[in-house]
Amino acid sequence: MLDTRELSRRPGSERHVEMKVPAPADLGIEVLAVPEGSQVELDLRLEAVMEGVLVTGTALVDLDGECVRCLEKIEDEAEVDIQELYVYNDSRDGQAPDEDDETSRTEGDLIDLEPVLRDAVVLALPFQPMCQDDCPGLCPDCGARLADEPGHNHGEKVDPRWAGLASLKDDPSN
Repeated sequence: MLDTRELSRRPGSERHVEMKVPAPADLGIEVLAVPEGSQVELDLRLEAVMEGVLVTGTALVDLDGECVRCLEKIEDEAEVDIQELYVYNDSRDGQAPDEDDETSRTEGDLIDLEPVLRDAVVLALPFQPMCQDDCPGLCPDCGARLADEPGHNHGEKVDPRWAGLASLKDDPSN
């Protein structure tokens, strides 16, 4: 939650905020996420406009996960852009907000950044994270990591249904 009292609802007034906050739970996707409680570095600009408070800036997050091809651990960081307009609660002429209305709203003089941060981080994450762009993955037969064993080979496989024909090929009397 950020306090916007210093902006005093005067359009054009702005405030710069740099802060570190703990990451909320379940920030990410199944294979790549921000560890719960890790530091999220926020660099934000709050600007009062006629309708509410415009928040723009960036968030720097640490990421932990695993490669979808070889299951190797991935540790990385990502910088995501944030931009959201928080509408003043009283700016709709006293009407109650609709249930389907997804407009971000101020709560008194406070704004809740968690939903916006969650949306920005999740949308910035790769759907299938990899340890490297050309990760060869795992051997389908034995599960060996192919990046560690580039010459990995199990020899030529012969379908057991056709193995009897191999003896005809080697027999000179045919």
